[in-house]
Parts: sequence; C-alpha cells; structure tokens
Amino acid sequence: MVIVEKLTLEYSNGTKAIKNISFSIPKGKLVLICGPNGSGKSSLLKVLAGLHHPTKGRVLLEGKDLHSEIRDPRKLAGLVFQNPEHQILGETVEEDVALGPRYLGLPQDEIQKRVNEALSFCNLSHMNRKNCHLLSGGEKKRLSIASVLAMKPQIILLDEPFANLDFPAAKSILRCILSMRTQGYTIVVASHEVEMLAPHIDKILVLYGGELKMESNTPETIYSSLASYGVRPPCYAIFGTKPPEWLAI
Repeated sequence: MVIVEKLTLEYSNGTKAIKNISFSIPKGKLVLICGPNGSGKSSLLKVLAGLHHPTKGRVLLEGKDLHSEIRDPRKLAGLVFQNPEHQILGETVEEDVALGPRYLGLPQDEIQKRVNEALSFCNLSHMNRKNCHLLSGGEKKRLSIASVLAMKPQIILLDEPFANLDFPAAKSILRCILSMRTQGYTIVVASHEVEMLAPHIDKILVLYGGELKMESNTPETIYSSLASYGVRPPCYAIFGTKPPEWLAI
C-alpha cells in the first residue's frame, strides 16, 4: 500500500504545486487522479515516482519512506510520461526497453528475458528491430509502458496516457492498463479525461489548485460533482445509463 501523509510540494519560484494532501493507494488497485490542467496531477506523480522530493510530508511504500528509506525509488515506482518523446532514448524498440534493466546491472540473459516479456505484453514483439522514431503515437506510448514494465516496479504511474491518441490507439493503452492490474500491479493514472477509465477504476482522487478536493472508493458516487472542479463527468453518468459497449474490453 502507498500512504501519502500531509504532502506539500513547493517549487523554487514559490509556486505550491501540491498543498498538504493525504490519501492512500491500495495495493493492486487502479486509481485515477483527475483534475484540470495545472491542478498538480503531474507534480504529484513525479513525487510518487521519486523524481521530486516533497517540501513537507512523506510518501510511504509498504511502511518505508519513499524518499529517505528506499535507496532507488525507480526500482519500485515507474512513471510513464505524457509525451513519449521525453522517455524514449534507444535507437530501436528492443534497445530502448533494454536500457532500464541494463541500468539495474542485470545479467544479459535476464535483460533479454525482461525485454521479450515487456514487448510481448505491449504487443510490440513484431516491432523489436524497428527504429523508435518511425513508430506511431500509440506505438510510442506502448513502448514507454514496455520500458517501465521491464524494470518490474510495484507501482506504475501514467501521466495523461490517452493524450493525443485516436480511439483505437487509446483503447490499446486501456487494454495495457487493465492487463497490468490483472497482473497485480498497482496502477495510478493522472488524467483530466475520465471517460475511458470510468467503468474500470477502483478509486478516484480529484485535485484542484494543488488541493485534494474529493476522494472516493466508489467513484460512481461522485461523478456528478466533477464539473465543479473543472473535470467533465463521463457521458453515461450524466445521462444515468450504463457504460457504453465501446468502453468494454
């Protein structure tokens, strides 16, 4: 379980991106952090990934402080950036996925095993020799997920995973997310779009201006209130109907 206690993040220019928030993330669950642009979603993910150190408060992972008691947070929490171009470093698909395990100092046979498993999971095995820059937007996003999976973290954090994708590509990312949860990963998604994930999430957090405004383990009970914080509710919730078939996986 992840426990966030009285977390504040203030940047060097004095901007408070996160303001004294506390919540927990159950192990093996799919959690959505939603809010409008500038609400602190991405900043919070970077704290959970160990990329930013909180100004105040702490993040506990299985009882240990993520920033002071865990030597390398990247082994436990992997972040998939909104823009894959900020994450892809290898020349080919296979080389890119191998970078993380190689950083961990693993033997070559274990590196190759992890690469093969991650590529297969994200349906990229047939593209293993392809130049990364020739991939489509959806393929690059899946490559970013595969690179994180190859590190075998306990928690996978995704920042706006459906941004700038057409529907087929977005649905392929949704399949990856739900498959990761089935595999036992704890999944945390930050997004201002609720529609794709709404029928599947186990918990929802609503950020606004860096503050935690709402939190629920029964997300459907607060969908009608999302608009008050700049988030569009799922269409099916607005009209009081069941989730549409196109959201089924």
